[in-house]
Amino acid sequence: MSVNKLTSRRWVSITAATALAVSVAMVSGASPASAAAAKGGTLYFYTNSEQFPALDPTNMYTGRDIGLFGTYLFRTLTSYKMEAGSAGTELTADLATNTGVPSNKAKTWKYTLRPGVTWEDGSAITCADLKYGFSRAFALDVFNAGPTYAISWLDIPTLADGSSAYKGPYKKTGKAAYDKAVTCSKDNRTITYNLKRSVPDFNYFASYPTTGPIKASADTGDKYDLHPMATGPYKIKKYAINDELTLVRNDKWKKSSDPMRKAYPDDIVIKLGMNEDVRDEVDMTDQIPNGINMDGLQPLNNIAYFNDPTKAKQRWNIVDPFVTYLTANNSAGHLDCLLVRKAVFFAYDNQSLIDLSGGLKYYGVMGDNIVKPNLGMDYAPTKGNIHDPNFKIGGNPEYAKTLLEQAKTACPDAYDRATNPAKGLKYYRADTATNKKSAVLVEAALKKAGFVIETVYKPAGTYNANLVEYKSQTDFLASGWAADWANASTVIPEMWGNGCCNYTKNEKTPEYAPFIAKVNKALSELDRKKQATMWHELSQYGMDQYWYIRTVFGKDQATWGSKIGGMTEWKPFSQAIYNDLYIKQ
Repeated sequence: MSVNKLTSRRWVSITAATALAVSVAMVSGASPASAAAAKGGTLYFYTNSEQFPALDPTNMYTGRDIGLFGTYLFRTLTSYKMEAGSAGTELTADLATNTGVPSNKAKTWKYTLRPGVTWEDGSAITCADLKYGFSRAFALDVFNAGPTYAISWLDIPTLADGSSAYKGPYKKTGKAAYDKAVTCSKDNRTITYNLKRSVPDFNYFASYPTTGPIKASADTGDKYDLHPMATGPYKIKKYAINDELTLVRNDKWKKSSDPMRKAYPDDIVIKLGMNEDVRDEVDMTDQIPNGINMDGLQPLNNIAYFNDPTKAKQRWNIVDPFVTYLTANNSAGHLDCLLVRKAVFFAYDNQSLIDLSGGLKYYGVMGDNIVKPNLGMDYAPTKGNIHDPNFKIGGNPEYAKTLLEQAKTACPDAYDRATNPAKGLKYYRADTATNKKSAVLVEAALKKAGFVIETVYKPAGTYNANLVEYKSQTDFLASGWAADWANASTVIPEMWGNGCCNYTKNEKTPEYAPFIAKVNKALSELDRKKQATMWHELSQYGMDQYWYIRTVFGKDQATWGSKIGGMTEWKPFSQAIYNDLYIKQ
């Protein structure tokens, strides 16, 4: 799943006076704190982001939003248990009566809906709604930010160009093939998915919003993002970009059909477009005690907050499941030279970026893989990269120069573009104050090695949503990724292969064909130990190509107000267990 750091959001400013006036109004009449969980009150979130990357379930793919809206707004066939610790990584039935019934060597999966599950208008959720919701993932001309497992797994023929013969519910091309792959029972309560290969972990995918129900009669295409229908305990009252998203109780939601969700707050208000300095001041002075910062603090304020003993119960600093990465555009006319990509890696001043964050305590550690160690057997240390004797944490511009000198002969066009003042490399970044500070450090380090580089800032709220477009325009993109579930099949194929989010443009390089052939073999391997060994080999291969210039095994800090109760980490998302949040009375 996509990272939910500042890189995935859009930042704009409002005046400090306005924001502070709003915060005072939010907490007027607040009652004394109590340790007991209770229903009632307004739960606030606040963010510098102007909007959400996606509210449409088909496009929703950031960990934060899957956890947040999967608790309050949407229900799916399965869900992760909303519990602390390792229990929170286990699946449980949600809309369905169980976590799925596989057959035919896990090529067929069947789910039956719970009785009494309804939409916000009171109508029953049906198999037809699930089937229609699942079909929208095939409309890639409308939805291109969500997961693409449905397209590669369902037993639907592919065309000569490798795309699916089914083009989604709007064009209806290939509909007969889709109707054969996804079927409904006569009573419209049981859905069956027929897959082209064994997928033992399909039930994990069934927890993602893109697999959830959509009522065809309510579908407004790309405009559905502004007001999707609710199936959870809350529904949307208002969504105004650069203003707020307000959720109120869904009076058609039945606790009897949803034993998992607690729905403590009366309503939930998410303030959008809060100035970064104002947002940090709100945290530092506890101006919204019944509120949660969705962004994290700017580095200096973050350090001060975590050094303040009075804030000890209003923060956490955890190892998150994400690998943040800098990807290179490997296509012709960009960084289609391994020597140039390596030179960038060795020139990078990582120490300055670590220092900017306040040290390894808050930054995390340099990575040597696209797979994070929290995936257990699928992770193995790679050779080279940060383990190369020429690697220096503060950068090694002299060694980088030797690589560029070799590139001058081996790949003169790429060398010229990277070093010619009239040309140069472009680095697209999300437009945030912290990114602007780090860009200065990165540019200085690369210039020492002889690179010419320009940083281009893009709106952060739509940054991740536009990566498909950006990947062809720029030489570098930065984002992050966490495994969708505990298998590197949700990492390596997705990020370097033909999955949803390969931004490396590596498909036409000579190194890609042998790589993807081995990926496809690994995906079909049912022996998990053997499969893990295959992932190790593929991780090494991709790191040797420097498809990702650098990776970081990151950490995450969260801060919240003094009257927030129930703040506990939800392991799969590195977010709060939103289900447990309440306002102390």
